[in-house]
Amino acid sequence: MKKMGTLSWIAFVLLLVGGLNWGLVGFFKFDLVAAIFGDMTAVSRIVYALVGLAALYKLAAIAMKDEKKEE
Repeated sequence: MKKMGTLSWIAFVLLLVGGLNWGLVGFFKFDLVAAIFGDMTAVSRIVYALVGLAALYKLAAIAMKDEKKEE
């Protein structure tokens, strides 16, 4: 199994944060990011944006991995 690089680990942690936050929102109507950083402050928006970028990064990595398998 290949070791994850630094960027992959950062993306993984951000996806965990995002997934846990959405779980809390869905089950308990509690937004942890907003509770910590404030509702739609600059910092909370940066966290949300980084989670979104991490998802895109992982999606691209999966697509590239699948593309290599087809060759």
